[in-house]
Amino acid sequence: MRINYKDIHPTKQLALVAFVALASLLVFMIVASVLAIPIWGFDKFSQITEATINYSAEDIHFLKYLQLMQSIGLFIVPSIILAGMYKDSSGQFLQLERKPFFRSVLLATCIVLVASPLINLTGELNSQMSLPDWMSGIENWMRNSEQNAEELTNLFLKTESTGGLIFNIFMIGIIPAVGEELLFRGIIQRVLVQWTRNKHLGVWIAAILFSALHFQFYGFVPRALLGVMFGYMLIISGNLWLPVIAHFINNTVAVIAYYMYDIGTIEVDPDTLGTNSAYGIAGIISLLAVITLFILLKRSELNKANRVLI
Repeated sequence: MRINYKDIHPTKQLALVAFVALASLLVFMIVASVLAIPIWGFDKFSQITEATINYSAEDIHFLKYLQLMQSIGLFIVPSIILAGMYKDSSGQFLQLERKPFFRSVLLATCIVLVASPLINLTGELNSQMSLPDWMSGIENWMRNSEQNAEELTNLFLKTESTGGLIFNIFMIGIIPAVGEELLFRGIIQRVLVQWTRNKHLGVWIAAILFSALHFQFYGFVPRALLGVMFGYMLIISGNLWLPVIAHFINNTVAVIAYYMYDIGTIEVDPDTLGTNSAYGIAGIISLLAVITLFILLKRSELNKANRVLI
């Protein structure tokens, strides 16, 4: 079924996105669970739910499998379904038909790299968030959830083999970069821009939803800022490949940096860059560098567009 994108009110479009994403996730996880039983056994599901953070190597492999299937079912499959429902071609609707300009890719890569101190600094400030005393129960739950998520992420990232590193790049670098950008920037941001009739509001609301979906409260601000950067890359370039590549670079560099730090190749924890008082200035410099690079990105896209028109 193909329908005219412009004929549907944005609120109904968002409702459709939510329905398709949840239905796809449900169906996909059921199928993934059925496929997992011959490999890990039915008891593995109950063992995982009852286990503490002290998972075995087999448990981690099982959880990685579920994480991978969840990402595909929640982000990639719904995006393909939703894009296929509209009257225009899927590539045109998702703004994937045109190859990105090399200079723009280079600038987008530089943006996510130089943004690291800014992201780490905002993450450090976000982690110091404190709720009123009467919300202490909620705050304790949030902190426990955040700690468990962080510990599980570290277990996912911990590997000493090249094969494990490659799989982590695929699971954390490629799949989220493609899936999350397809859904949040390719579809949700587009709907929000149409609904609010304001591209800035569309970018920021999509970024907030992007961060909220991760359910990591003390990493909410830095993740939202990344979403904003990816959103403006799409707005400036009109090409979804740019935020996809930038998202991939951001995640993959983090995976490789963690791997190198874990095996002792580098001595400085990448997550601490720009977080302490001695390097706080790095966050400010990082912000100024990001703004400058976005200005250069906009000029680059305008110059290329003018050359095409000529």
